[in-house]
Amino acid sequence: MTVPKSHPRYISLKTRDLIVDGVKKGITSEHGLIAHGRGEAFDYLIGEKTNKFAVEAIEAAAALLLLAKRPVVSVNGNAAALVPKELVKLSKIIPAKLEVNIFHSSKMRERKIKNHLIKKGAKEVLLPNTEYLKKIDHNRRFANKDGIANSDVVFVPLEDGDRCEALRNNGKKVITVDLNPLSRTAKSANVTIIDNISRAISLLIKKINHYKKYNGRILKNKIKKYDNKKILNDALERIKMSEFS
Repeated sequence: MTVPKSHPRYISLKTRDLIVDGVKKGITSEHGLIAHGRGEAFDYLIGEKTNKFAVEAIEAAAALLLLAKRPVVSVNGNAAALVPKELVKLSKIIPAKLEVNIFHSSKMRERKIKNHLIKKGAKEVLLPNTEYLKKIDHNRRFANKDGIANSDVVFVPLEDGDRCEALRNNGKKVITVDLNPLSRTAKSANVTIIDNISRAISLLIKKINHYKKYNGRILKNKIKKYDNKKILNDALERIKMSEFS
């Protein structure tokens, strides 16, 4: 669809097009359309902008990723459709490994996501194999032994709650991007960025590049001062103030 930039819903409509295109390419599940629509509703409620609580979370996320010994960026269908180039760039600057992980089981879709990321500049993309996470029963328990299974910090944008909880229960520190501050994912993660991934990931990349000049003590202090419950409460307060509430 051709949408003029003057249209008040230009960014939102173009983002929807990316998700629809992802479904057509076999990258995104049809169920991903529903998830995106739910997130878009929360984006309205936070003013469709990156708020202070999101910036604070992004700063903590940048510090945590830079201090990680074995960081991994986990990619699902929606994330691959919306910000593939940015995810590849993020993995390179940290640096971190990229690993595909999807809820609706499909080896074909996993390979398509992998090939899509490679086309966007990735050199290596891991797929889940025989390793698995404890305390989770469905397809998302599988992980790559060279990636998430052996990771210490996992960046999992647009995650589902039970896997986020499983990652925590398996000793991983989890960073997520979720527009719903009430979701299990938001509550389970160590660092929750309440923002649209299309906005948040670009700022995260900038913060990581900036924080690379800082020493470990400064980065550890940023993480120590971070309070995820406060961030979620701040996001809820912003929603309460919304004219749509």
